[in-house]
Amino acid sequence: MDTTLEEKGWAADERELYSTRMQLNKGSQATSTSGKEKSSSEELVEYPGFLMLILISIALVLAVFLTALDNMIIVTAIPKITTQFNSLDDIGWYGAAFLITTGGFQLIFGKLYVLYPVKWVFLTSIAIFEIGSLLCGAAPNSTALILGRAIAGLGSAGLFNGAMVIISYSVRLEHRPVYFGIFGGVYAVASVVGPLLGGVFTDKVSWRWCFYINLPIGAVTVLVIFFILEHPKQKDMSSLTWKERVKQSDIPGNALFMLLVVCLLLAVQWGGIKYPWKNGRIIALFVLAGLFIIFFIFLQLRLQEKATLPPRIAKMRTIWSSIGFSFFLVGAMFYVVFYLPIWFQAVQGTSAIQSGIRSLPLILSMTFSSIVSGAVIGIIGYYVPFMIGGCAVLAVGTGLLTMLEPNSSKGVWIGYQILVGLGTGAANQQAVLAVQTVLEQKDIPIGTALVIFAQTLGGAIAIAIGQSIFRQELTKNIIKFAPDLDPIFVIGVGASHIQDLFDKKHVPSIRQAYNDAITAAMFVAIAFACIAIVFACLVEWKSVKPPVKKTTEDTEARSATEKGPDNDKQLPLSDVSQVLDSRN
Repeated sequence: MDTTLEEKGWAADERELYSTRMQLNKGSQATSTSGKEKSSSEELVEYPGFLMLILISIALVLAVFLTALDNMIIVTAIPKITTQFNSLDDIGWYGAAFLITTGGFQLIFGKLYVLYPVKWVFLTSIAIFEIGSLLCGAAPNSTALILGRAIAGLGSAGLFNGAMVIISYSVRLEHRPVYFGIFGGVYAVASVVGPLLGGVFTDKVSWRWCFYINLPIGAVTVLVIFFILEHPKQKDMSSLTWKERVKQSDIPGNALFMLLVVCLLLAVQWGGIKYPWKNGRIIALFVLAGLFIIFFIFLQLRLQEKATLPPRIAKMRTIWSSIGFSFFLVGAMFYVVFYLPIWFQAVQGTSAIQSGIRSLPLILSMTFSSIVSGAVIGIIGYYVPFMIGGCAVLAVGTGLLTMLEPNSSKGVWIGYQILVGLGTGAANQQAVLAVQTVLEQKDIPIGTALVIFAQTLGGAIAIAIGQSIFRQELTKNIIKFAPDLDPIFVIGVGASHIQDLFDKKHVPSIRQAYNDAITAAMFVAIAFACIAIVFACLVEWKSVKPPVKKTTEDTEARSATEKGPDNDKQLPLSDVSQVLDSRN
């Protein structure tokens, strides 16, 4: 090429400029390949009209509300349930059964949404969830209730994931931040309102309505999705037979993943509560979980594209960083949501309903921040700043919560809640948006399932670690502030109605003990929020906006520039002169 240019009469500096320009053009074309592939996969999707989209969105919002509500509503109903069934030893299973199946089946549903029609997988998950809720409501004994919770958790595993997948087929990427913001706000409301609503049902009607309430809400979602949602066109799956789909389901891999989740969640649920962390059962569960992880990874590497988690997806920077981000962010959020009502009841002497009302600043700020951040991302295109900034605000908010005292004023705990809510709302749903931005349409269910699984696991582990620290600190504080009381007895009677169960002289001491234990364990949330910032910084800076199409004039100018030696030798190469100047 240089010989040809020299024969044409080009000077040495002009030949170098031309060579540099061609190298830059090749690099630009290479970096735009993934964006073009993503854009072409987006163009294959046929999006619904405005009215249909509104109806579908309402149905999906109800589905998201159900998953969050069912996860938290049972908290205030457990005392009545254990009294009726005489099942104090089963308390841990009411939450663990739901959590294990929800976490264990996340990746399975992610694979199902890839291999089978999205509409029918989603409707099946709702049906399973409704059957589990019905069984819980009609349970004649504790065993039936636990079974119902496990079935409901299985259905829940496909609900939230399915809602995100359906949105990816219904809304263009640049508009999804608003919808994800709404989903995040709804999830926040349901998570905090759940215990409040559970207390109302338990006190005014029956604890069974904590589960019956799911039936009419789920029915609305089923009707809308069944009649309104059209079958999305799923690339590369339409030609597969049922037998081929079963072969690609990776049944051994899913079984290993399920066993891994069961062992890990049982270990964190029982450790430090039912059994000491050094107990042989807990150690054995962690060892088994480690072995199952190794076997699972080996199988996924062997199966490659047929695996439940294709290695090419797991290796993507945005995927693994979003998983870590979700794990720690939701872990911090769950700790606050779980322990703040306990602080109101044990330290300030409120009822369960009053503690829910006092948590409104957290709900409202989280909802506001989630929706506003989604709208702003839709305008500017970038979500990483909200991931970093949201976690930073959350870390500050949880840090301030460690300064709470029994005599803290209303303005103090309202202000601290607002900070936590603003930070959490701004960052919470951005990991799902990040994975959907970098993945092709056919891989979105897997990426979404990974993020939701990380959220589930992060919440469980954060609460487990916090609970262990909380119990240790509470025992130590009771001995310190109320040495004439038995710590085991004080902890056993629970956090509610302390003023009714102990002498007036002991109440301030017990409240101080609870306050210091909760604020000490709050450092778990601070640590989780700070680690989430690190993972947020590792997420790639991608825009949800479509690439700007070049005008005809730009195309003609580029074509003329790239023709090279066959054109006039006065080539417009001023745009690369800075590169050569920097070399000199």
